[in-house]
Amino acid sequence: MAFDGVTIAGIVSELKDKLVGNRIYKIAQPEKDELLLTIKGSCGQVRMLMSADASLPLLYLTEKNKTSPMTAPNFCMLLRKHLQNARIVSVTQPGLERIVRFELEHLNELGDLCRKYLIIELMGKHSNIIFCDEKNMIIDSIKHISGMVSSVREVLPGREYFIPKTQEKAELLDCTSEEITAVLKARSMPVFKAIYTGFTGISPCIAHELCIRAGIDADWSSPELEKKALSRLTAVLNCLADDVRKEKFYYNVVYENRQPVEYAAIRLSSYAQEQSRVFTHISELLEYYYAEKNTITRIRQRSVDLRRIVQTALERNVKKYDLQVKQLQDTEKREKYKVYGELLNTYGYEVEIGAKSMEALNYYDDQKITIPLDPTLSAGENAKKYFDKYQKLKRTYEALTTLTRETKEEIEHLSSISTALDIALREEDLVQIKEELIESGYIRRKGNAKREKVTSKPFHYVSTDGYHIYVGKNNYQNEELTFKFATGNDWWFHTKGIHGSHVIVKANGEELPDRVFEEAGKLAAHYSQARGQEKVEIDYTQKKNVKKPNGSKPGFVVYYTNYSLVIDSDITGIQQVED
Repeated sequence: MAFDGVTIAGIVSELKDKLVGNRIYKIAQPEKDELLLTIKGSCGQVRMLMSADASLPLLYLTEKNKTSPMTAPNFCMLLRKHLQNARIVSVTQPGLERIVRFELEHLNELGDLCRKYLIIELMGKHSNIIFCDEKNMIIDSIKHISGMVSSVREVLPGREYFIPKTQEKAELLDCTSEEITAVLKARSMPVFKAIYTGFTGISPCIAHELCIRAGIDADWSSPELEKKALSRLTAVLNCLADDVRKEKFYYNVVYENRQPVEYAAIRLSSYAQEQSRVFTHISELLEYYYAEKNTITRIRQRSVDLRRIVQTALERNVKKYDLQVKQLQDTEKREKYKVYGELLNTYGYEVEIGAKSMEALNYYDDQKITIPLDPTLSAGENAKKYFDKYQKLKRTYEALTTLTRETKEEIEHLSSISTALDIALREEDLVQIKEELIESGYIRRKGNAKREKVTSKPFHYVSTDGYHIYVGKNNYQNEELTFKFATGNDWWFHTKGIHGSHVIVKANGEELPDRVFEEAGKLAAHYSQARGQEKVEIDYTQKKNVKKPNGSKPGFVVYYTNYSLVIDSDITGIQQVED
């Protein structure tokens, strides 16, 4: 989610606590829209990242440094001239606007004490970092906005800085209960939309959360809310405003399918506690959240080529399989031609010259059948013609049976690789998948290129009862887990009839509690094509019952003795171990 006013209020609270009274030691501009300030003082040394990137504006404290260009950009040089060793006097936020204002104190060339303001606006494509003097006149900005670009406000040296009022929104921190109620009743729209369009700094995510807290359906029409419901919602909004004033925040990231989907500076109660991670500092949360999102985005980008190769091969094999099945169905009449030939050999002496058909008793089922004849041929020649057709279709059937089985196996193999791509979370997880595609002939190895080093490991979990559970990320890891890592009495889990990971529970020669089987089943369901479903059938058996047929594709196994369970694919609460 994008920064909202409540999140920024949390950032300002942290920055006030950590930075006020300290001095700016270094100023760098690693990217064209980004500043990295190193600050020293009673807090020790800390870095503050300020980004006005249109797609991802950011502001948080970090311990990580970034490489800067050899020649500093003009804006960076200007800040160094004015703000090197400047003291941070205050950090403020106007209302719940997505704006942070740093008041800075420094000595000019004559040794006189001066005040300057560094302002960061975190407003999506309108984000900017603006440097102003004590009279609120713009000295410079990281992005220049002329009147040709914006008719609302120019951001250029020499212009006066002001906050543009482009939307008629109320300032929640300044509203009375009556004013909050009036804003909600004045908007003819769903109540959650009335909240985020009616008040500054509230995002749709927070608006939904406030509706949940008030016990109101977010899609109800705002003007039609009953008096009691409206009163509850007003009280919830008042409570939020009071928490912001008192700087009472709850920094949490919430997950779906083990991936971070939302974060907020207030508790998102619509998600279970097990689906969230709580942070002490907002900067820690932001750095973690965007690092995780960046990893997921990067892995999707890196896997695009592999996905395209797999999908293209899969579509080609599916078309081939459908054609082979159709051709195989056409060979089903071969036995009929064999019977025709045999009956003609048996009763052919009764056929008159030039006859176009012959009726005969089929001694296989005691039914009379009519056999079409070529009137230009004798009965023996017609019999030979049918036997030739039979032999041709028989050969076709035998060849197609083998080809169809091989194509079906190839489809299953490619589908399993597609599932492995969905499971991959890190770039190193793609190495083995790419190697499998190379060995299967879908990718050509370049020149004398060697196999890439494999650093990816299976997922490792610990059950509630302390048993170690391992989950393969791809076919190679599945085989290694099942046939090299697991011992005979360890337990093996897999989705029934669905592509997914092999799951191994190390039994240590002990009898496992029922809860371990349930948790391992959930992991097998989650790391499969059935992820997200509430009822997934899982087969499980001891490893000694699992066999690999000779010459079969990687990850393919057979088993004839097994148990089954039906479980959901939610693995919330199962502890993952980082090896």
